[in-house]
Amino acid sequence: MGDPRKTRKKFARPMHPWEAVRIKEEGLIKRNYGLTNKKEIWKASTELRRLKLQAKKLIRERSKPGYLQSEEKKFLKSLEKYGWATEDSPLEAVLTLELKELLDRRLQTIVYKKGLALTIKQARQFIVHGHIIVNEKKITIPGYKVTVNEEHGLSFNQTSTLTNEEHPERVKKTQAKETAIKYATEKKIEEEEITEQELKKIEKEIVVEVAV
Repeated sequence: MGDPRKTRKKFARPMHPWEAVRIKEEGLIKRNYGLTNKKEIWKASTELRRLKLQAKKLIRERSKPGYLQSEEKKFLKSLEKYGWATEDSPLEAVLTLELKELLDRRLQTIVYKKGLALTIKQARQFIVHGHIIVNEKKITIPGYKVTVNEEHGLSFNQTSTLTNEEHPERVKKTQAKETAIKYATEKKIEEEEITEQELKKIEKEIVVEVAV
């Protein structure tokens, strides 16, 4: 069995380390999700593979005598917490899960998507420095998996200076939105016609220009 105190890797490295296509895809994922290294991608890939293997195992055992339907429901219930499935979903639906869906439940990703940070990398910085809490509990792990219920309890730590709306980073966020709306108005585009995706794109461009 080995020494129980010995730490074991929680991920599997790629079998072929120098595949150009995979390296390019990993680089894109790493940049889009603000990851520090590819190990974070491999961890998520390993977890995704584990979930699919478990689903396949349960599908095979359906035809065997003594199959427990409760095991299937228990498995789907564990996925329902993260919005990856529902208790009534077929097991086959688990096989269609993608890596993106796992990475979207990372605390870093959700902090950015909720607008608490200007960039995905800034979201990581806020988390590591203890500025973010989930259900009144400080979380300093960017890769922490946030459940659907926990997502509603995500906010700035009350002891953090970021709770002040006059904080430079929060002011910058407000200014970026105001500038984006002004920019759209000057282009004679009605505000309600701007999609959220377009607004975010304009905001990012403005933030980049200010940073430069």
